[in-house]
Amino acid sequence: MKTILITGLLGLTFTISTAQKKFDIQVKSQIDLGHEIGQLRAVPISTGTAVPNAVVAMYSEDAEIDPNRGMFFFPEHTLKLCAFDVEGDILWKKDLGKGVVPGIWFSPIAAFDMDKNGEDEIWIVNNTNPGHPLKYEDYVLEKRNAKTGEVEGQWKWPETYPVQDMTRLFRHFILGGYVNDEPVLITANGTKDYVVIKCWNSDMSERWVYRKTIDTPGCQGSHMSPVVDINNDGVDELFWGERCIELDKGRQLFCANEDSWNGHSDIIEPILDKNTGKWYFFTCRETSREKPPRVVLYDENGKRVWSALKEGHIDTGWAARIGENGEPIVLGVKIGEKLRSAEGEYRVDVVENTFHAFTGEPIDLGFSVYTTIPVDLNGDGIHELVKGYFEGDGTILDNKGNVIGNIGGASAIASKFTGDQGEQILSYSKDGILRIWYDRNARDNETARARYANPFYKVNQIQTGNGYNLFNLGGL
Repeated sequence: MKTILITGLLGLTFTISTAQKKFDIQVKSQIDLGHEIGQLRAVPISTGTAVPNAVVAMYSEDAEIDPNRGMFFFPEHTLKLCAFDVEGDILWKKDLGKGVVPGIWFSPIAAFDMDKNGEDEIWIVNNTNPGHPLKYEDYVLEKRNAKTGEVEGQWKWPETYPVQDMTRLFRHFILGGYVNDEPVLITANGTKDYVVIKCWNSDMSERWVYRKTIDTPGCQGSHMSPVVDINNDGVDELFWGERCIELDKGRQLFCANEDSWNGHSDIIEPILDKNTGKWYFFTCRETSREKPPRVVLYDENGKRVWSALKEGHIDTGWAARIGENGEPIVLGVKIGEKLRSAEGEYRVDVVENTFHAFTGEPIDLGFSVYTTIPVDLNGDGIHELVKGYFEGDGTILDNKGNVIGNIGGASAIASKFTGDQGEQILSYSKDGILRIWYDRNARDNETARARYANPFYKVNQIQTGNGYNLFNLGGL
């Protein structure tokens, strides 16, 4: 069965039935930021019982500014913050001024409840010397109140040593995790050669600092930074590339292929085997393009399970539960070149490679999944896919490749962040309009509810304003 009734994109209504699934994809709410936008990242927040479901967005009229010298351009506009509830009411707006370069690598955003009072704090990188936006020594970790947007504290941003090329210097991360149910905050900078990772206690005292230098054996960092209790001992671990660091003492548990791989992997994606409860992680390699393999699956101890592809820059990928019964499939996208300017970014010579996650057996999906982000709109435990990343056109596909809607822009969040059934999508378009999309027919089944309840879901859902973590829930 395949019955399709679509009201045009501006009509914002899609009613589609495909193989016993009836989607009714609607706009829940709409937010007008008041001007055009070229970049936006966002994270779900809770401001307490009064507004339990809200979002904070960080955005600018400028396109994404990358610290890579071949991609950097001088901004013409400032970076801004806006918080709004999921009904579409704006709570507050703030302008960060000219001291903060608009770009996710310069100033990520995270929301995390460090004091366990039921209200998230908002965490960003700010600059106390706005006249010199690249003066790294004046950068601070800044805490803001989720209800008001007001500054509640600043702490010196940890510096790398030595000072590096700006391509590697301005690579900032903010994320959270748990040590036996106690929250800890992680800040990190640098992905290659020199890296500083700092763990903060709830009172903002230093818990530990991990430093990687050019002489440290093993991998470089990644553009993703998943947090997962890989060994199920109650203490979360951070994956810094293939390097697994536990969050209690900052000890490295392992570095996968430490003796044979010292490169940089774009993708690090944990995948849960629901039959055994064990975790695996999938990687896509960027650097050392002629050195095989290019995609690898590891087990929870960092041992290689399978590998594939002999050469190429595997620029992006994911895990998604799009098998017939929700089995995980993994994607590795090989590209020829990546270009970025004030007009945006795009890739050329794109080749998609898909595999059964646990066996590495190649699979032909029969449709393109490049630019997609996994999202379970109808709550059945099987992902749909939204083309909301990179050059994506906003099309929503079911797991068979049938078109079931279009969000009319890019995606900033694809997870469960409202009180509705299923997962939702936050989209944004260049005209400054944000929309929250949901499936009005969604009903969460037991599989979906188990996903939402998994501790991995909570700590990684808040990373959509940090690095390239838009699809880090796909393996759960």
